[in-house]
Order: sequence, then C-alpha cells, then structure tokens
Amino acid sequence: MKIAYWIVAALLALFYLYAGGKKVAQTKEQLQPMMGWVDTVPMPLVRLIGSMEVLGAIGLILPPLTGIAPVLALVAAAGLVVIQIGGIIVHLVRGEARLIGLNVVLLALAAVTVWLSTTWL
Repeated sequence: MKIAYWIVAALLALFYLYAGGKKVAQTKEQLQPMMGWVDTVPMPLVRLIGSMEVLGAIGLILPPLTGIAPVLALVAAAGLVVIQIGGIIVHLVRGEARLIGLNVVLLALAAVTVWLSTTWL
C-alpha cells in the first residue's frame, strides 16, 4: 500500500507543482492558451488556486516523508479532490464538457490517494 501511495502521490505532486506553479507565476495572457477559463476568473483567484495546488503537492510528500503530522497527506489529497470538483464545475458551466477528461482522471487519482494515505494513520 505504501509503494502504491508513493507512486500515485509522486505523480500528482509533479502535476500539481507544475500546474500550480504556472498559475502562480504566469500572467493571464500566458495562461490563456492552456487554460481558457482564466479569462472569466479574477487573477487573485487563479493565484489562490495555484497556491493551493502547490501546497497540496507539498502536503502529499513532506508529511509522510518526514513522519511529522502524516495525517496532512490525507488532508492535502482531499483538498485536491475539492479543487478538481471545482474544475469540473467550471468546465461544465462554460459548456466545455469535452474538456473534463483530465479533471476526472486527476479527481480519481486524488480520491485514490485519500484512500492510500490512510496507511499513514
């Protein structure tokens, strides 16, 4: 179970560090080609989402790795589930149902990570 956790958590952490880092560091114009939804969302909210993704990625790795408050891995994974539910809702509201495939995969991986993170409890 722990090996499965590390594999899934590492994949999620890499994705969220990249995607969240882009949201935090890039301008609206730079994000627009990859993330069309940023034109309807205020940039402070985009930055907040990016920050939460980066913190979620860190939360998946550091607590179990250090053994300090490993329950935070479960909290981080649950937070990433919430972020993906929000992403799916945004796409559906914008009429972009065909674009939710990645969100669904990330949601499933985050949900599996919630379950796998119980090995640390």
